[in-house]
Amino acid sequence: MKFEVSPRQALALFIALLLVAPMVLPAFYVTLLNYIGLYAMVAIGLVLLTGVGGLTSFGQAAFVGLGAYTTGVLTTATDLPGWLAWLSYSPWLTLIAGLLLTAALAYLIGLLTLRLSGHYLPLGTIAWGISLYYLFGNLEFLQGHTGFGGVPGVTVFGHELRKGEQVYYLIWLFVLLAVFTTTNLLDSREGRAIRALKGGMVMAEAMGVNTARARMVIFIIAALLACASGWLYAHLQRFVNPTPFGLNVGIEYLFMAVVGGAGHVWGAIVGAGLITVLKQWLQDLLPRVFGQSGNFEIIFFGVLMVIILHKARAGMWPILVSLFGRVVPLASVRRTIDPNAPALARRAQPRAGELLLAGKAVTRKFGGLVACNGMSLEVRAGEILALIGPNGAGKSTMFNQLSGVDTPTSGEVLFRGKSVAGRGSRAISAMGLSRTFQHVKILPTMSVLENVAIGAHARGSKGVLAAAWRLDRAEEARLLAEAARQIERVGLAEHMHDEAGALALGQQRILEIARALTSDPCLLLLDEPAAGLRYKEKVALGELLRKLRGEGMGILLVEHDMDFVMGLVDRIVVMEFGEKIAEGLPEEVQNDPAVLEAYLGGVE
Repeated sequence: MKFEVSPRQALALFIALLLVAPMVLPAFYVTLLNYIGLYAMVAIGLVLLTGVGGLTSFGQAAFVGLGAYTTGVLTTATDLPGWLAWLSYSPWLTLIAGLLLTAALAYLIGLLTLRLSGHYLPLGTIAWGISLYYLFGNLEFLQGHTGFGGVPGVTVFGHELRKGEQVYYLIWLFVLLAVFTTTNLLDSREGRAIRALKGGMVMAEAMGVNTARARMVIFIIAALLACASGWLYAHLQRFVNPTPFGLNVGIEYLFMAVVGGAGHVWGAIVGAGLITVLKQWLQDLLPRVFGQSGNFEIIFFGVLMVIILHKARAGMWPILVSLFGRVVPLASVRRTIDPNAPALARRAQPRAGELLLAGKAVTRKFGGLVACNGMSLEVRAGEILALIGPNGAGKSTMFNQLSGVDTPTSGEVLFRGKSVAGRGSRAISAMGLSRTFQHVKILPTMSVLENVAIGAHARGSKGVLAAAWRLDRAEEARLLAEAARQIERVGLAEHMHDEAGALALGQQRILEIARALTSDPCLLLLDEPAAGLRYKEKVALGELLRKLRGEGMGILLVEHDMDFVMGLVDRIVVMEFGEKIAEGLPEEVQNDPAVLEAYLGGVE
């Protein structure tokens, strides 16, 4: 029998090593492990925020300072007002106070900065990070840059933790709780919504994800983890001043997350350990090499970061896992699908022939360019309508007006009798419209199953806390079972547990259709679904679309493959230069002089 190590066995071994470490290591290394644990908590938050959510923050050290200063002030001040004095009775009360204060401040900062994109967001985090740092150093009651001491130790079951090896166990208990809750969160409906942020806001919103909420959630969680680290730091050091909470330390935290593996929770611990140990060694070694004192380790870390970004962009964690797997085989882990999970509730389906979508005189102008000019079309339940035209005809622009990605300059878009122009793709998706994309939008490192399950986001309701503590397992089983059913329905069952990025382009397009179907739509908008498909795959796709039409679903299809379109659709609308030039049955459109003129440049 082949011996393999399961993730649970590896975790048990890690915990066992943590338990015995203070018993066998000198006090210096126990202290080093304490700081690695403190830094790892902040780095875990950055893995969630930056590595998974794609939001770069240089200001996490300021939230560490907020946790440290909150408990420091509340446990040492002697003249607190009555409504605050009761918090000084126990450091555990100050932890709660610090978390609440941090959550409120992070929410306010998030409202201001998370709307920024590109390089403006990290610049925004630098701005508020510096602001909080100087606030700590310039307020008189915080003792300025000198700081203050006398912070008491943490009491556990009546016993005060005075020594580093005693605080050690508390610090690493916090780290393991952070790993546990963060890992659980990412392995859930909410976690898929967070990971979907990297696939682009347009895709995530079209699948029913509230991207603004998801960004705020991970920003606040990262801030809370940093705050808890600061609380522990204050009671470990018994002294608080602004120095450990400056911008340079915030950059170090980001180094730790990236070096360890920004997309991996355990990578945060690897990165924190590697940077902390290297920093300690280099501070002793480099002055001897250069013959003078200075922060030479910062130069080294800069070079190290460049090398890692070139050679190991995923960080050190995947490399360590690979090396460990060569010595001790690691058991592969697959998501289990419960075939007996109750089916998700379905929306009431429209009657055959019911008008689902109507675009009336839709016009979209970009400055002086008119991309759509008075375009009108209708899609009914139980039919396939094709929207065709030469390149640059305005099909994708019209597609975006209908699906809520963009808002028409004028005209009206009605879905099931309700005006939806300007409502946004998430709101329209909730009404029963789902779509695919001209340029495939998937999460390449996630499995096919998880990618498709994103489409069912709006069909679940469990929140962040339920996910973090695994109280969502019944709902999660139902969501995954629905995703699996749709994967089998489109013919990708054998690839269910493969990474989506490993699929051929044609299969990725089929994956997008499965994801769209998982949202339980009554209208499906497909943007060039046959592009990249081989002949047999096109035949299978055509059969699937006919089956969906037979079930009463309406389908709007944008496609360039005329052979595929002509043998499949019920009606065709033809665009050229943003205007409709023809509409009718396939055989009518095929022989229309205006259509031949548009495609062939004239008719003899």
